[in-house]
Amino acid sequence: MATERYGEAMAAEGGRIATLVPGGAIATSGIEVGDIVREVDDTPVADILDWQWYTAEDDFIVTIERDGELFEAEVERIAGSPLGVEFEGVVFDEVRQCMNSCAFCFVAQLPAGLRPALYVRDDDYRLSFLHGNFITLTNLTEHDMARIAEQHLSPLHISLHAVDEDVRSKLVCPTVEDTTLDRIDELTSAGIEIHVQIVLVPGVNDGEVLERSLAWLSGRDGVLSVGIVPLGYTAHQKRFERSFTSQESRDLVRSLGPWQQRMRAERGIGWVYAADEFYLAAGETIPVAEEYDDFPQYENGIGLVRAFIDEFTAADPIDSNSLSKTVLVTGTLFAPVLAGLVRDAGLEAVVRILPVTNRFFGGNVSVTGLLAGGDIADAIREDASDARYFVPDIVVNSDGLLLDDVPAGDLISLTGARVQLVGPDAAALTEALAAPA
Repeated sequence: MATERYGEAMAAEGGRIATLVPGGAIATSGIEVGDIVREVDDTPVADILDWQWYTAEDDFIVTIERDGELFEAEVERIAGSPLGVEFEGVVFDEVRQCMNSCAFCFVAQLPAGLRPALYVRDDDYRLSFLHGNFITLTNLTEHDMARIAEQHLSPLHISLHAVDEDVRSKLVCPTVEDTTLDRIDELTSAGIEIHVQIVLVPGVNDGEVLERSLAWLSGRDGVLSVGIVPLGYTAHQKRFERSFTSQESRDLVRSLGPWQQRMRAERGIGWVYAADEFYLAAGETIPVAEEYDDFPQYENGIGLVRAFIDEFTAADPIDSNSLSKTVLVTGTLFAPVLAGLVRDAGLEAVVRILPVTNRFFGGNVSVTGLLAGGDIADAIREDASDARYFVPDIVVNSDGLLLDDVPAGDLISLTGARVQLVGPDAAALTEALAAPA
C-alpha cells in the first residue's frame, strides 16, 4: 500500500491510537483504541502533522489496521467539537536522526550504560516545529522541503553555529553535503520563519566568525531570533577542557549590545540573545524582561532566570515564622541566584540552598535539569539535615526516572530524608514553601 506524494513514493506509515473520547467523531466511526491509522483519503500519514493536515475536511475516510487486517472508516466531524483522538506519539515512523558528527555534540559525550533513548540524536524537522527542537537541516530531502512549504511548518528551530565554510566543517563535521545555508534561504523564501541557535566554542566560532554569522542572518527577514549558547562538555570526552571564562563571557555579552541596538531600531526587537549562563559566568546583571521581548528562545535556556526572578518576587510574601525548615536542591549554576532570592525575601533563617555538583556528567555541566539521582542522593545524605528537601521535578522524565535511571520515588529511601518533588517554576516553589510540611 503505497502512494506518491511530492513526487516521491511513500510507504504506508501509521499511528497507533492511545485514547478516544466517547461520542467523538473518531469513536463513533467504529475506530477503536489500539487501531493503527494508516491512511486518510488514500494518503499515508507519517505523523500527527499529516493527520491534522489531511483530516481538516468535514468528512474523510480513514484506513486503519486492526489485528493485521485493513479496514476503512468514514468520519464526519461534529460541529464545534474536536475529533476526540490521541495517538501514542506524535511521530508515527522513526525519529529522524542526525547525520553529522558535531565536535560539541552532547549526546556523543554521554557516559556508557544509559537507557537507549538518551543516545538518540534527534534531527527531525517535525519535532522542531512541534516542540522547538533544534535541527541542522543537513538530512532534509526535497520531499521534506516541499512538505514543509505546503503544510507551512513554521517556525522551525535551526542550529547554525557558523556561516564560514571552514569553521562549519570543523564544528558540524557533516557526513553528507552541507546544504544548511541554501536550505535556510529556500525555507525563508517559501515564507517559513526560523529561530536560530549558535553553540559558541571559544576561539572557534566566536569573535569575527560570530560577527559574520550575525551579519549573514540579519540579512534574512525570516530569521526571527538568534540564541547564543556556550559550549557544554562532559568529562566523558577529550576534545574540550574549558568553555568560556568570566571575562570571555563578559566580552561576549557586551559584544551583542550593538547588534541588539541596531536590530531594535530596524525590527523593534533585540533579535540576538545570550544564554543565561553567559550572564551568570560574567557576573553581569540579568537583563530585564523587556529586553527578552516575547522570550523567543525561552526553551533554549535564554530568559529562564529573568522569568524565575520576576515570578518569585511578584509572589505573595511568605511569613518565615510559618515555614518549616526547607532545603532547596539545585544545580551549582542557579544556586547563587536562588540564594539571593531567598535572602531578599527574608527567608534565609528557615530556607537553605543545597548546590549539587554534577559528578555524573562532570565537565562544565552545572544546570539543574541535568542532575542525576545518585548525585542528588549523595548531596542530601551528606547534608544530613532534618529539614524537608525540595527537588525540582525537571530532573525527572515522564516515566519518573532521573538520568541515571534512579526512580524519583527512591530518593526518600536512598537518603532517609523528607524529599519532595516540586515544579521548576517560581510559582510552584513559593506555593510549596507556603504549604504545611
